[in-house]
Amino acid sequence: MQCPLVMTIIGPDRTGLVESIARVVAEHGGNWLESRMCRLGGDFAGILRIELPAEKRQSLQQALQKLQEKGLQIIVRSDETAVTAAPGRQVRLEIVGHDRPGIVREITRVLAAAGVNVEEFSSECVSAPMSGEILFKAGTRLQLPAGCNLAALKSELEKIAGDLLVDLSFAELSSPK
Repeated sequence: MQCPLVMTIIGPDRTGLVESIARVVAEHGGNWLESRMCRLGGDFAGILRIELPAEKRQSLQQALQKLQEKGLQIIVRSDETAVTAAPGRQVRLEIVGHDRPGIVREITRVLAAAGVNVEEFSSECVSAPMSGEILFKAGTRLQLPAGCNLAALKSELEKIAGDLLVDLSFAELSSPK
């Protein structure tokens, strides 16, 4: 019987870190299903989903403990949730504008009020090509609830976009990931 697990990892970034995790997973008969990992500041942060034979879970956790002794923080949780497509539509929302505090809070406030689930969110601050000003850029994958009026949601977001000095662009995704 396979045991699905979700792991979160954070610690000082170093060469070979992902390989050390992948090696432990493979040594325990695990299958690496999906992950999101990156360097933020000087730290490495990641989340991954694996499955492995249920009888190997305890020995996997003991092997991961050795990695924790090298400065990583690793949390392992059971993933008993079946991956099924949620009802509703998926939309990609891109945000670009002058950086300022509160952009994420204001956008996500409108999304939460509409019952929208933020399934993926990534952001960064970059220099504008010509002016060198700091721009905030974000990309999101949103799961709209069944019956959500996309035009009304866009309208609500565009109301605050002017105050935030950001541009928004939407693209409806063909099928859930």
